[in-house]
Amino acid sequence: MSETRQKLEEAGKRVLSASRTELYLSMRFLAVPLSSLDYVMDLSTTSVGTDASYIRFNPAYLLRLYIEDPARINRTYLHMLLHCLFRHMFDAGEHEDSELWDLCCDLAVESVIDTMRYRILNRVISDFRTDLYERLEGEMGVLTAQKLYQYFLERKRDYYYESTLAQEFKLDDHSFWQRMEDLPPEKDRAGAPPTDPQNPDEKEGKESEQEGRHLKKTRPPKDDEWKKNADRVRAELDVIGKEASQEMGSLERVLVFSARKRTAYTEFLRKFSVVREEAAVDIDSFDYGFYNYGMSVYGNMPLIEENEYRESRKVEDLVIAIDTSASCQSVLVQRFLNETASVLKSQESFFHKVNVHIIECDDQIQKDVVITDLEDMKKYAGGFTVSGGFGTDFRPVFDYVERLQNKGDLKHLRGLMYFTDGFGTYPTKPTPYDTAFVFWTEEEHSDKEVPDWCLKLYLKGDH
Repeated sequence: MSETRQKLEEAGKRVLSASRTELYLSMRFLAVPLSSLDYVMDLSTTSVGTDASYIRFNPAYLLRLYIEDPARINRTYLHMLLHCLFRHMFDAGEHEDSELWDLCCDLAVESVIDTMRYRILNRVISDFRTDLYERLEGEMGVLTAQKLYQYFLERKRDYYYESTLAQEFKLDDHSFWQRMEDLPPEKDRAGAPPTDPQNPDEKEGKESEQEGRHLKKTRPPKDDEWKKNADRVRAELDVIGKEASQEMGSLERVLVFSARKRTAYTEFLRKFSVVREEAAVDIDSFDYGFYNYGMSVYGNMPLIEENEYRESRKVEDLVIAIDTSASCQSVLVQRFLNETASVLKSQESFFHKVNVHIIECDDQIQKDVVITDLEDMKKYAGGFTVSGGFGTDFRPVFDYVERLQNKGDLKHLRGLMYFTDGFGTYPTKPTPYDTAFVFWTEEEHSDKEVPDWCLKLYLKGDH
């Protein structure tokens, strides 16, 4: 490495190190995440970005920013750190529109930073941002990248408006997210061209791009490590409590929502599946070698016939409880039933003949509808109306299911799903089958009282 290049890299690292120190002194709860990112000069970028292992920077950009607007370096550093804590780069591959995903990640992160009241961030929030946040939060609640992405997809796309938003909220280079998994080993960097020591900040063409592609990632980023970092930060914020709530803004709230596992319905139902033989050709157990040998030697006598039965892992018995109290809106229950009907109709998840108990309840059992044929599910969903009272007690459903099991009506029960708004009296005794409380919304109050032994499923924003 040339002397000029080495000095530039050291200068860039000093700028980042100074920013990290300022962030640490103001936000001690970020100590572990701040120590999780190393620095490396990378001239494939004109600015700065992270791959969840390193902060990769162009020194010319950092030095210019340090002179013109040093507070922006602190904000950019925190911006990248929140991308890691929310694990945005690990979810990037799951979203087809990468430009929209980048925008939503930046918007989500900036909306959190704009609620924080730390002097080192030093930015006056514009009316444009304030109005945008109010409108989006009014429609969506907590602003996470996943919810924002779904929000934009479900509406008529305005690409000019999205481009304007991208320019407003972008602070870092996300190109490293796409390159996280295909960087070659160190030995392949031997052919990378050197940078012109006379003009290191202007070498942004093919040479610097090639160098960026050949940069070794010696410490691969791990999603689990950042999950643990996020857990540590939440624990720290919980200890700090209301003392620093004004300063930390909405960080804790968004971290809690980001930590929730959003499971696809089919994956969720697989937890409740049982193994049983179905009448179907089992191609996997069929041996064409023996079959052809028999046909060639004996004419029309294959040595092995294909199996007429195969083992299938599908759902047979299931209980779906629906909170019909007045606090649970009819339109939301209808949406839940329609979504449930579509999944039940999938032959990949259920046997042709099923035993699904749909229990309508509030503080007592109102109705038990037994579905034995998948075709009946849509009919039931179409005719459903909320008819319960005002109170909700979840316990009578579990007592009723226990009686059904004792009678032998639910021999293969693996799980119970309870759709509710979360207001009610929960059972205290763990069940021998999986129990999941299903929420349509993601408001903070909705799931706080759910027992630890129960699963939680959030439907809105999963699709």
